[in-house]
Amino acid sequence: MGIAFGTDGIRGVANVELTPELALALGRAGPRVLGGERWLIGADTRASGPMLVAALSAGLAAAGADVVDLGVAPTPAVAFHAAHDGVPAAVVSASHNPHTDNGIKLLAAGGRKLSDHVEDAISAAMAAMPSAGGAGPAAGRIERHPDPLGPYIDHVVGALEGRTLGGMRVVVDCANGAAHLTAPEVLRRLGATVTVLNAVPDGTNINDGCGSTHPEALQKVVVEAGADAGLALDGDADRVVAVDHEGRLVDGDRIIALCAADLLRRGVLRNGAVAVTVMSNLGLRRALAGLGIGVVETAVGDRYVLEALEAGDLSLGGEQSGHVVFRDLATTGDGVLTGVVLLDAVRRAGRSLAELAAEIMTRFPQVLRNVRVADREGLAGSRAVWDEVAAVEAELGAEGRVLLRPSGTEPLVRVMVEAPTEQQAGTLAGRIGDAVLAALGPA
Repeated sequence: MGIAFGTDGIRGVANVELTPELALALGRAGPRVLGGERWLIGADTRASGPMLVAALSAGLAAAGADVVDLGVAPTPAVAFHAAHDGVPAAVVSASHNPHTDNGIKLLAAGGRKLSDHVEDAISAAMAAMPSAGGAGPAAGRIERHPDPLGPYIDHVVGALEGRTLGGMRVVVDCANGAAHLTAPEVLRRLGATVTVLNAVPDGTNINDGCGSTHPEALQKVVVEAGADAGLALDGDADRVVAVDHEGRLVDGDRIIALCAADLLRRGVLRNGAVAVTVMSNLGLRRALAGLGIGVVETAVGDRYVLEALEAGDLSLGGEQSGHVVFRDLATTGDGVLTGVVLLDAVRRAGRSLAELAAEIMTRFPQVLRNVRVADREGLAGSRAVWDEVAAVEAELGAEGRVLLRPSGTEPLVRVMVEAPTEQQAGTLAGRIGDAVLAALGPA
């Protein structure tokens, strides 16, 4: 019906690509594949959210499922309730995208993101459904949850097992998104002195020059306020990046390295490894190797990270973007939880985040080129491209890394090169990009 599942559900321009009709159809199809007599729904703060929640809820009810609306709630809060109650759920959010976009991601019973084959089954169910009609006269009921945020807040506070963040001064940028209430409350309950930025959502200001994709204002305020650290969330609060007291950014790779080292010291890093995606920096891999920690590599997307965590019985994994999954505590990336666990590790270390982050790893310069091509599917069989990749890899040796992958939704080939210097990475990425363009043709 116009939009395919991507790495995190379906997403598109609200009311243009992602329409109420599409949300209704998805709601009708979801229970046919995932089952569930009761479903949960939460949303971020976009103006289009209530419209899509209403349509999705109507589809679920038409399929015979009862719907419990959590209102505005972070993705990890919805996943928490789904795990606690053992029921499926849906989140209406476009994460870090601008307010004009929206998205819908479905969670299986227990709060877990869907595998590719389950998403394919839902797409097939949508295509096969008649254009009208429900499951019969027994329509489901739609009601509001009496306490959508309280139990989740208690859960995140409880993750520190009685420890506090007392004495820490923290600035949190809520991105005018779903965690504008939960993030400040969690930090205050843990005893931190909190300065709050971008926590007045109006439906159009979500991620607007703020949050994890635009941390510049946070970096400035952390320094001006003399804070110990800053946390920048995205619109649905499933990711976070941090800022040290000198205003330097601490991305997901460094957060993973710091938390992995802390879990290792405490003897709770199961099976001595973490799961990271192919985009994680070479510096992270070297840092983990230096600590004796193994790496399990996955495709891009926190659902693939979670699959690897479960397959290998691992405790921790995540992405450079700040999606970090603590498998013993959550079924999805959780920005607030990750921020709290990071600050707890910093406080127990008795050193600044700046010192710890600088010491844990050296980031290799990373250059990404998006090459628009006529035939992205031809990448795998293009000998000329892979010969050039082999030449670049030989030139880099152990001092760099190359990654090529076609976009799943756009006419693009993504070229990533890591090297000892930014200039070298850029030059080599350009060489490979030229080879890709010559072999596959311009779009």
